[in-house]
Formats: sequence, structure tokens, C-alpha cells
Amino acid sequence: MYFDFVAWTTLIRLAARESSPRRRRSLYRKLLLQVPLMALFTAVCFVLDPLLFPALRRTSVREPVFLVGHARSGTTLAHRLMSADDQRFSAFLYWEMFAPSLLQKTLVRWIARLDRRFLGDALGRRVRAHEARVFGPSQHIHKMGYTLAEEDDFVLTWSCASGYWIVQLPYMDELDFYHVDRRPPASRRRLMNYYRECLRRELCFNGGARVHLSKNPVFPGRMESLIECFPDARFVLLYRNPLETMPSLLKLMKTSWKLRQFSEDRMQRSFAIMVEQSFHSYRYPLEVMARHPGIRHAVVEYRELTSAPRETILRIYAELGLPLTPAYDAWLRAESARVREHETTHRYSLAEFGLSARVIHERLGDLFARFDWQNGTETPGEERGEKRS
Repeated sequence: MYFDFVAWTTLIRLAARESSPRRRRSLYRKLLLQVPLMALFTAVCFVLDPLLFPALRRTSVREPVFLVGHARSGTTLAHRLMSADDQRFSAFLYWEMFAPSLLQKTLVRWIARLDRRFLGDALGRRVRAHEARVFGPSQHIHKMGYTLAEEDDFVLTWSCASGYWIVQLPYMDELDFYHVDRRPPASRRRLMNYYRECLRRELCFNGGARVHLSKNPVFPGRMESLIECFPDARFVLLYRNPLETMPSLLKLMKTSWKLRQFSEDRMQRSFAIMVEQSFHSYRYPLEVMARHPGIRHAVVEYRELTSAPRETILRIYAELGLPLTPAYDAWLRAESARVREHETTHRYSLAEFGLSARVIHERLGDLFARFDWQNGTETPGEERGEKRS
């Protein structure tokens, strides 16, 4: 079990700054009660896992596939398409990341079965109602749910090492969950070793012969760490015009932060840091791949994925050395039309966040040329829409 005591104490200190007594009490309950209890419970369960589930000792993480890219670049869509190949891939569902041990997962599954059999799904209905309250306001931007696949980063929540805490406390000038590769080697190894143990338990839960499939917009900042921990890892690098992804991400975060009634000044300070982090997430993955030419990887532009999803997935499989089964290919053919037609109601603009298309183009000009992106003729206040990513 890994626990980031520095981040935990920082979060407690930041919680004390909250002007709202109600919000301050809520954060204290999470940080001083819920987090320590869940971290301790998880640690005990991790110790018991190999004793109660002998198959775990025979389970290893082999050739995992990581989908990385800037948020809103198509990582969710690629993850959904590839995870449908469920005879090959294993992926975390949202709820599973908050129950990372095998024992915890098994207990949740037992409780769900007992609820359906003896309580008429009473607990299930309450969970779904809570799900609608929590995720409803942002579903038009990014579809989330307890039983949907999500970002691996959430598995680090009880360790206080997940970007989840930035949503709760937007102090990006004091909390950095992104630049893992810049941490001291020993700290980095402890974090990644715990992450690998979480993957082993998920694979054992879903069938140890499968391949772990991960999508993480925050993982560009830890690609070297991933390669150190998983030397046989394979990567899919997702790219999309930053004039679309950057304001879309900021809009998503603004929606989440406004629901928690954070001040405009607080949000703006974190937005500025998030913009610089965005530039890093565009350049760093390609730099890492250039340093590791032996690592199998595929580079995918968002328009390829939405206009020709089946053909793009076929290319990804070929470049990663993955065989394609007839059953999965048939599913891809049927799904392709739906992917091409789907639109969301998400709207955003560069002007809303004081972003300049000219500056973005200047800083990422070579990528604009490589991917043939439009370089920005947006007028102030003009809104953009997007297909779901």
C-alpha cells in the first residue's frame, strides 16, 4: 500500500483555508476520517489478498497498453472501442478503483448479488440515484458512471496521489499530481510499484491471461515512470487540435469547480498552470517515444478515430502487434457508423479562458503542420462544439 503523506498533509492545510464552514467540514471528514480508514482497510486487504486468492501469486502484468494524450483528445473513445475486445483486454470500472484489493472487489460483488436476490435491488437503486446526482451536471461533457470504464489515476485516490484531489481543491500551484517523472527516483518507484499491484489485482479479478488497457489524460507526465515499471508496455498516443482540447478541458474543470463554489480568482490561477501542463502533454509523449525507439506505439489523430474508427483501430492493432479476432472485427464494423454520427452538446470558446489561437499555434507549430490542424481563425467569443471524446 502506497500513501503520499506529503500530499495528505498539504490537502489538510488547504482544506483549512476554505471560507465555507460546510465545505471545510466536508473536506475534513474526507481527509481526516474517510481517507485514513479506507487507506488502512485497503492496506490490510492487500496483505490478505495473496492468502485468500492464491491465483494472485500466478498473475503478472504483461504488455499493458496505455492510451495517453491531452484530455478531450479521444482517449475515452479509443478506450471504449478497444475495451470492447473484452476477451483480450481488462480495464478498471469506476467503482473498482475505489476498491483496489481483490478482497474489496469480491465483497462489493457479493453485496450486489445479495441485494438483488434478497432486497429487490434496493441498494442498487440508491447507488444509481447517487450516481445521477454526482455525475449528472457534467454528463453532456464527459459521460461517467460507477459501472463505466474510467481513468486508472482514480485507483490512487485513497493514497492521496490522484488528480481527483485537484477537483476537490484547485490549488495547482501547491499540488502536482501530473509531473511524476520529475519526482525523486525512490518516490516514483514506490508509487509505480503500488500501481502495478493494483493492476495485478484487477487482472486476477477479470482473468489473469488478459492485457490491461488503460486510458489516462494525466499519464503523459509519467511516461518514463511507466516504461521503468512496465518495460514491455505498449502505447497509443492520441492527438487532437489544441484549439479544441485546451478550452474543452478548462470548461470541464470550470463546470466541476463552479459546482463547488470556488472563487473565480482561485480557478484562474489553476487554469494558468493547466495551460502550461497542456503544452507539456502535447510534446512530452513524443519526446519519450523518441528516447525509447524499441517501445511499440501508435500515434492517432482524433479525426482519424471519428471518421474511420474501424480502420484506425485496425492500424493500432497492427502497430502494437495485436491479432484481431473475427468477432471483434464484426463488432467494430457495426459500431463504426454510430461513432461517426454521435455529437455532444458541449460548447466552449478560447475567449472564455483568455486563450490566444496565435500563441497556441506558435508554441505547437510543428504539431499543427504534422497533423494538418487548422491554425485558428476563431473570433472572440465564438463557440465550438465537439464529438464526444
